[in-house]
Amino acid sequence: MFRLVSLNLNGIRSAATKGLIPWAEGLSADCMGVQELKAQAADIAGKFESIAGMQGHFHHAEKKGYSGVGLYSKHEPSDVLIGLGEHDPSGEFDAEGRWVELRFDKPGRKLSIISSYFPSGSSSEERQDAKFRWLVIVEPHLARLAAERDYILVGDINIAHQNQDLKNWKGNLKNSGFLPEERDWMSKLLHLENTARLVDVYRQLHPDTTDECYTWWSNRGQARAKNVGWRIDYQLATPKLALLARQTSVYKGQWFSDHAPLIVDYDLAI
Repeated sequence: MFRLVSLNLNGIRSAATKGLIPWAEGLSADCMGVQELKAQAADIAGKFESIAGMQGHFHHAEKKGYSGVGLYSKHEPSDVLIGLGEHDPSGEFDAEGRWVELRFDKPGRKLSIISSYFPSGSSSEERQDAKFRWLVIVEPHLARLAAERDYILVGDINIAHQNQDLKNWKGNLKNSGFLPEERDWMSKLLHLENTARLVDVYRQLHPDTTDECYTWWSNRGQARAKNVGWRIDYQLATPKLALLARQTSVYKGQWFSDHAPLIVDYDLAI
């Protein structure tokens, strides 16, 4: 089995103080995608280049203490792509550290594992506008990739897709993360007619789960204690790879951040 993990760390140094490293060492993961590193290369050096026998590859934000993604792997990639490059023409989002892609290509197969952190629009109208700009450029990029290779994208998408994906859906219809435009974008991404056509792996295996599916909880109002959560962390796979998913779970035995790790086992040989 190929075990793939996604986890928003809300700061890798903070998560490490809460037991991230020993937990990862006991997990036997093949790859672990992380988001919100909130760290620069100098902060990673000598401490977090590798975790649990997995070598890390990182896209750091230019702004200190902000965003950043990583992808740890036990397997040596054939190529590493940092950022969207020419597919982010303004460079707006590459400056924020939102995309790292490992390719594991061999004769007869093209395969990528991607860790991505989609913008949050909850802090201001300006950031919501930035989130919409990201969605506009990332969808055609996902379609381009799907046309040439199989891939699994793991990450904090910052969108709860359906009513069952958050506790208080009626009260969040006008809030970032559950806006109709965001949910429509997600629906189109997962629709058969979309050229990107991805599969929400968790929902493929657990189509009806509600309270158990949440991956993020606000730090306000005892949200975690009351399980007032959202499912905003995903593993999105091209259909061929999605069919190889065998089991998935959201780990809640320890808390490393305000998110919980999403774990999926695939019947896949790298």
